[in-house]
Amino acid sequence: QVQLVESGGGLVQAGGSLRLSCAASGRTFSNYVMGWFRQAPGKEREFVAADNWSAGETLYADSVRGRFTISRDNGRNTVYLQMNSLKPEDTAVYYCAVRSGPGTAYSRSLYDYWGQGTQVTVSS
Repeated sequence: QVQLVESGGGLVQAGGSLRLSCAASGRTFSNYVMGWFRQAPGKEREFVAADNWSAGETLYADSVRGRFTISRDNGRNTVYLQMNSLKPEDTAVYYCAVRSGPGTAYSRSLYDYWGQGTQVTVSS
């Protein structure tokens, strides 16, 4: 059974940094696309970043490109999201997700497994 556990969320001032981690278990994930999504109160869950290690491809939402970096450690089955220059509009619950199908994807409907989420709050 696949399990994803996020950690690293918290409260940070605008301009600060946080690093989120997602520990995966139940499979070997090196051939899977791993992604991050976020959901702010009253809004739909939106794509943040994805890493397709086997294809050497990463994708970012326009809103985070240049500030956030997705990476992974396949030996630890862990994916990270380094978030720099945080803004109040980055405040959301951040979710880790895994896509078992081929190709990197933006759509949350194409991801098969989800973590429980970790709260990130950026104060102004």
